[in-house]
Amino acid sequence: MKLAASFVLASLVAGCAAPSAPPTDRTAAATAGAPPVSYFDNAGRSDALAGGVRMIPIKTPKGEFHVWTKRVGNNPQIKVLLLHGGPAATHEYLEAFDTWFPGAGVEYYFYDQLGSAYSDQPTDDSLWVLPRFVDEVEQVRVALGLDKDNFYLFGHSWGGMLAMEYALAHQEHLKGLIVSNMMASIPAYNAYATKTLMPAMDQKALAEIQRLEKTGKTDDPRYMQLLMPHHYEQHVLRLPAAQWPEPVTRAFKHLNNPVYALMQGPSELGAGGRLVAWDRSADLATITVPTLVIGAKHDTMDPAYMEGMAKKLRKGRYLFCPNGSHMAMYDDQRTYMNGVLAFLRDTSR
Repeated sequence: MKLAASFVLASLVAGCAAPSAPPTDRTAAATAGAPPVSYFDNAGRSDALAGGVRMIPIKTPKGEFHVWTKRVGNNPQIKVLLLHGGPAATHEYLEAFDTWFPGAGVEYYFYDQLGSAYSDQPTDDSLWVLPRFVDEVEQVRVALGLDKDNFYLFGHSWGGMLAMEYALAHQEHLKGLIVSNMMASIPAYNAYATKTLMPAMDQKALAEIQRLEKTGKTDDPRYMQLLMPHHYEQHVLRLPAAQWPEPVTRAFKHLNNPVYALMQGPSELGAGGRLVAWDRSADLATITVPTLVIGAKHDTMDPAYMEGMAKKLRKGRYLFCPNGSHMAMYDDQRTYMNGVLAFLRDTSR
């Protein structure tokens, strides 16, 4: 859930390295089948001239805006729409999928939600509410021609929240759902942060972090100087910040901070803002499409809670990343990607 704009000051340094080797053993490709020649065929595609990019018009109560999408590949059975975190981060940190999905023949769509860097960024605060985001995803689905025979919705962090909300409203259009590193309850997440994550931190550092938050000084460089080693490198991406992959630092650099702070709140040790009371734990059983829930040992989100989520879902499956954190697609990449591809393979038949 945590995507802080000020984090960039501490992490945009030279020398980024990927924590997981690419799938040279082709395990991932074998999981879903090597791509046919047709995977690379763009004939008849309206987005071919632009390399798969489309700016999709979105109707809102405040007028029409445009959101950015990019298609990669062709597969009539598996089309994955990727919802990034934030709110108001970008698709960029999900570029890790470029190493894995093409070789497995998966058609997938990057997408910057309204307010994010590649899309329009209106400043009317009334737009930043969950129901409008759900309606936006539905308009994107229609524009891309995705349906129940091929449409998989993937959501990471805030994107996982949005994916759950979309499934509760429109699951008749889904073939499958992937909820990555997101609990179904903000109160439960905040309780986990308070009872488990904070007591494990250096208490002197925690006290200073909380003092800076209480006094409204989260823009002070000292705030991120403390959070980076004591929180981010432990629970967001388990590498020294100087080694964080470039797509991650690029995405954080492009965060729309006003939207993020309005919805997520100012603290990086819990969630507040407009999302503070969000809780869908009692509604999970009404999601009937095949659903993969992904948790990680070192995540900001409680992995045991997320395992419980999978059990509540009618067709739930749980993927645990033992070496991963909130961005397990990087720090436990092989486990994460092979698990996602196995889910797509098993449910696409």
